[in-house]
Amino acid sequence: MATLFLFLSFLLLSFHFSSSESFIGVNYGQVADNLPPPSATAKLLQSTSIEKVRLYGADPAIIKALANTGIGIVIGATNGDVPALASDPNSAAQWVNSNVLPFYPASKIILITVGNEVLMTNDPNLINQLLPAMQNVQNALNAASLGGKVKVSTVHSMAVLSQSDPPSSGLFSPSYQPALKGLLQFQKENGSPFAINPYPFFAYQSDSRPETLAFSLFQPNAGRVDSGNGIKYTNMFDAQVDAVHSALSAMGFKDVEIMVAETGWPYAGDSNEVGPSIENAKAYNGNLIAHLRSMVGTPLMPGKSVDTYLFALYDEDLKSGPASERAFGLFRPDLSMTYEAGLSKSSQTPSTPQNPVTPVTPQPKPTASGWCVPKAGISDAQLQASLDYACSQGIDCGPIQPGGACFEPNTVASHAAYAMNLYYQTSGKNLWNCDFSQTATVTSQNPSKYLSTFNNVNRFRGIIHGNGLVVKLILSLWYCWYLQLS
Repeated sequence: MATLFLFLSFLLLSFHFSSSESFIGVNYGQVADNLPPPSATAKLLQSTSIEKVRLYGADPAIIKALANTGIGIVIGATNGDVPALASDPNSAAQWVNSNVLPFYPASKIILITVGNEVLMTNDPNLINQLLPAMQNVQNALNAASLGGKVKVSTVHSMAVLSQSDPPSSGLFSPSYQPALKGLLQFQKENGSPFAINPYPFFAYQSDSRPETLAFSLFQPNAGRVDSGNGIKYTNMFDAQVDAVHSALSAMGFKDVEIMVAETGWPYAGDSNEVGPSIENAKAYNGNLIAHLRSMVGTPLMPGKSVDTYLFALYDEDLKSGPASERAFGLFRPDLSMTYEAGLSKSSQTPSTPQNPVTPVTPQPKPTASGWCVPKAGISDAQLQASLDYACSQGIDCGPIQPGGACFEPNTVASHAAYAMNLYYQTSGKNLWNCDFSQTATVTSQNPSKYLSTFNNVNRFRGIIHGNGLVVKLILSLWYCWYLQLS
């Protein structure tokens, strides 16, 4: 029984991590003079779990380099293109003929963004031209038999919201609502996403309290209760996305999907900038990726992950503004990682049994990444906060509830050890996944002392659900059982 269960667990882990993570994308900006060739970038992307790339334009060399990679491509018509696309259907047809048809379907173009943060220009003429431009591009796609295959949208700043706190009160600014109503009706009819750029980094810069930093970085924190519905939020990303959802609902468009077109954290900045650092960038992007992979969703949109495009693939050294504007890159021009964010396929794909027909019970040796356990001398109050945080991130903490397989010994330290390590093991085994506001550490010693003896096979009853296996429950039970082998 134990051997079969372990074998099934390995198969589930392999399926879980090798399946397409189509909700993780990256922005590929080109305001730089030191970027690697598109062909090298295409190979780099294939070595990661990134499934989509967003371009701000429609560079043919990049689009062609991504052919036959299976990577979804978002291309963009610039703000300067909008007037011509709006005024002349032939211009839209020519744009599609030049930027889509020569490459599709070998290059997997999935979305065209018409303009970038057009409403923020406060140019009434340009804003009024946005919807006609999107309609003409859509009509050109329909004429090319690509309607429904390639979507049309536009990208907005979070500043289109006049209210976002608490999330349930999210509202679009009254001055933008007339334009948004037409855009959203178009998107509802054509099934395209509402694309927006939430940046907890900028929110933290305006409120640099330590508790705001932890809230922004997906780290253990007291949480923030939405006074409108009583929901407790443990991170700012979910709060910002749910504020957008509330704003869409208030206008009658709750079914329009949300796409996070940009989000990220700079790893460096000017001396007077608050927040940029390698540690913070690793924590934000690493924990965001783990959060997306958990499929827990947001409180108002549970059970699914919003399509999210990280900012950015590379630094853009020709950008103006503070130094942080030139320090968002996940990779350097030499293709090395700026820091480890858990995007490498090798760091996400677990080992599988060598003999799938006759599985062999593995020796209970710690993995190279070890286990995540509470540090010595940490108070129960601190551990409880870390426990609550870990259990809010999509892992299954049922086994440490009363009657659960790992409930005994019934101590905060034991339960925190279980939750911390399960979060760490399922989030990429990166060091920042075992930080918990410096209450935990990675060890090579098997921490089975924290867990109860587990020898009743009847505990496994109920893991079969419908015609499949409940993956998160198996991961939890398998881990608790596996630690008892030693």
